[in-house]
Amino acid sequence: MLSKNIKAIRKSKGLSQQELAVKLNVVRQTISKWENRSSVPDSEMLISLSEALETPVSTLLGETVAEAAAEDLKAISEKLEIINLQLARKKVTRRKVLQGLFITLCVSAVIISAVLVLSESPYLGWDFSDPETAAMGTAVHAFEWLFVRSAPIIFIGAIVGLFLARKKG
Repeated sequence: MLSKNIKAIRKSKGLSQQELAVKLNVVRQTISKWENRSSVPDSEMLISLSEALETPVSTLLGETVAEAAAEDLKAISEKLEIINLQLARKKVTRRKVLQGLFITLCVSAVIISAVLVLSESPYLGWDFSDPETAAMGTAVHAFEWLFVRSAPIIFIGAIVGLFLARKKG
């Protein structure tokens, strides 16, 4: 049992015989002899072995340690399936949030454009001889000019983005 347990635990930890030998300060052949039942470690070495493998001595001396059983693999695959479903839901949620943002952007662009068209640029009638009024009028004019120039691009981009997001879903 000891030989099988040493080998099974070493492999489950992803260690080669050489790596385990280095941890224990012995030659690789010593590990091979333990695993092939040619020899057994003494009590001090058994304690060092349990520490190197991060396994209790009782487990090393106990019953055979089974390698990954089919039930363990099934449990792992079920957990991975759950994680994949959660990631898929997260992706769908993210897509819906992006669609909502695109719709909000489109609606905002339409509302701001309507307000600018209906207001008929009232700042053009302001008295620009006052420096504060001139600065404010210039800022409002720049905003209106930039928005009128960029709103159609934003609107078209939002529609294209919305269309592409729906097409993928």
